[in-house]
Amino acid sequence: MANNRQAIDPADRHILRDLASRLANHAADPVMDERRRAWRRLAARDPQRPMILAETGGVLDELIPVATLRCSTRWQPFERSLRELIFRVEEVRDDFVLEPFINCGWHVGISDYGVPFEQHRGDNAGKLGSYVWESPLKNFPADLDKLHPRRCHVDRDSTLAAKTELEELFDGILPVRMRGGFQWTQGMTWPAIQLVGLEQFMVLMMDDPQTVHRLMAFLRDDHIAVNTWLEREGLLTLNNENDYIGSGSQGYTDELPQAGWKEGDPVRLKDLWALSESQETVGVGPDMFEEFVFQYQLPVIERFGLCYYGCCEPVHNRWHVVKRIPNLRRISVSPWCDQAFMADALGRDYIFCRKPNPTLISVERFDEGLIRRDIRETLHAAGDCPLEFAMKDVHTLCDQPSRLGRWVQIVREETT
Repeated sequence: MANNRQAIDPADRHILRDLASRLANHAADPVMDERRRAWRRLAARDPQRPMILAETGGVLDELIPVATLRCSTRWQPFERSLRELIFRVEEVRDDFVLEPFINCGWHVGISDYGVPFEQHRGDNAGKLGSYVWESPLKNFPADLDKLHPRRCHVDRDSTLAAKTELEELFDGILPVRMRGGFQWTQGMTWPAIQLVGLEQFMVLMMDDPQTVHRLMAFLRDDHIAVNTWLEREGLLTLNNENDYIGSGSQGYTDELPQAGWKEGDPVRLKDLWALSESQETVGVGPDMFEEFVFQYQLPVIERFGLCYYGCCEPVHNRWHVVKRIPNLRRISVSPWCDQAFMADALGRDYIFCRKPNPTLISVERFDEGLIRRDIRETLHAAGDCPLEFAMKDVHTLCDQPSRLGRWVQIVREETT
């Protein structure tokens, strides 16, 4: 199959190898070792210092416009990913660690639930914006019979061909390894909302609770089945380094993989971090959250090694439920969360993952005084909690890319 690959244009090859060489030099910088040690200490709840991350993915159009890319169309996404890493290391200078590898993921396909739907987005000048969709399930409980478990397949030949191509392209610069996940969250409420609609999901909790229980049980069983298939097929890869874990952190930890695993062994679910969250039920009280959501999340999460819980939803009013997760380690403290309550609840047993409000760096006026006040409020509330800051969900920098790096610098000044 590799013999049928399209030859890489010499100009593309030169551009990509040059970018990879720059990344290799950065990866060899001793600062990366210091950051690895600091992340591992944070994961062990013995922090050296607060850790700082500033995500770039939501503002790529401002950081690396498509018009500036130099490769041919086929290689532009890869070129952009390399340039994004370089921008993050050279300009943002947060605590992201650059590992000396090129990652290649398995080519895995996971189907829908048998009832596809289409999102309809408005014209928002190419940027993220609102959308609507027609929920495929409307008549309950009869429509639940339309669902079928997701079907999975892996194309090993195309995966290995892609890996070989990358190995040839970056030969002598960076080695290529299999690395990457398949599902961002194990939370399950997003697919539930997609299937029945947000308003209908809320109404069903009151008017037809058994339908909600049937739906969530179906999603629980399906998530367990997909995860079990990935494990059985040997497709899982570790996420204990600079891997994106949870809703905005790095995976470094000495606790994963768990005992009994050695290099070359198939990765097990218990060797991995997992995220669970339920942003869509932000308006649901803790008792209903426990009944309709959490009891279905728990059997899924328990199969993993460590859990990061939460994203944009404030978790303070459901903490007494969430803390029952036995492998819980990181907690998202979103802009709408009661920081003082969470600090008292988490203590030094869990990691306080603070998500500052992204409007601080997205509005027209970049107010450094306001940013410093926000950081100080978190530091005062968090006390001696193991702490990390993650600036995420940023969708514009008002065409001032330097704002990300300046925010990182301000946090460093306030936390030193």
